[in-house]
Amino acid sequence: MWDPQKYLSFSDQRDRPAHDLLARVGATGARRVVDLGCGAGSLTSLLTDRWPEAVVEATDASPEMVAAAQARGVAARQEDVRDWKPLPDTDVVLCNAVLQWVPEHLELLQRWLPQLPAGAWFAFQVPGNFESPSYVAIRELVAESRWRDRVGEVLRSDAVLSPIGYANALADLGAEVDTWETTYVHALSGADPVLEWVTGTALRPIRASLDDAEWAEFRAELAPRLVAAYPRRRDGTTWFPFRRIFVVAHRR
Repeated sequence: MWDPQKYLSFSDQRDRPAHDLLARVGATGARRVVDLGCGAGSLTSLLTDRWPEAVVEATDASPEMVAAAQARGVAARQEDVRDWKPLPDTDVVLCNAVLQWVPEHLELLQRWLPQLPAGAWFAFQVPGNFESPSYVAIRELVAESRWRDRVGEVLRSDAVLSPIGYANALADLGAEVDTWETTYVHALSGADPVLEWVTGTALRPIRASLDDAEWAEFRAELAPRLVAAYPRRRDGTTWFPFRRIFVVAHRR
């Protein structure tokens, strides 16, 4: 269950990779542009503004996110990314921070790319932070006896490839591939900013598995571990390094 308000509370930081990703898409015109996994629709306007003549298609698996997107005026529909199929006029696809939740996403990419028309662009970015201190702290807490039986199986596994891994896989399909990685260092504020950040993403499956009292206990146990891993400066700032992996595939 996604919480759009929690996710959007860090929208300035979360949206920045999408801007960097779209800057590498070279399509000057497009018939159909897809926001695949549009979330609350905060980035769909980027596609509408850049390709004003295109039909913009927006989908997301979360009913909460689709409702939030529709409230913003985005004509979003609910659809699992695994069920999506590109229509013949699909010239640009943006898939922002979605595929890390789908272990078999490489198989989906290998299916989608050949179905796109010549000249189409498929751009996506995923987090490359599975070994970061925040994920290590979460996994260590989940492995303890207090939580192992309750939430030990719900954390996502690391299904993300390296930039070269994606480059090899998509180049084998005949695509021209541009891949890179960036570590953003976000300046977060507040008493427990990293806890609030991961609550909107990594902890979502755990939250869905616990009742309110258990969730409060889990957060209370995790909070000091994250503060130790990401100490707050005297000015109140907490530096939060966040690595992202970017891929732009162009069908020649």
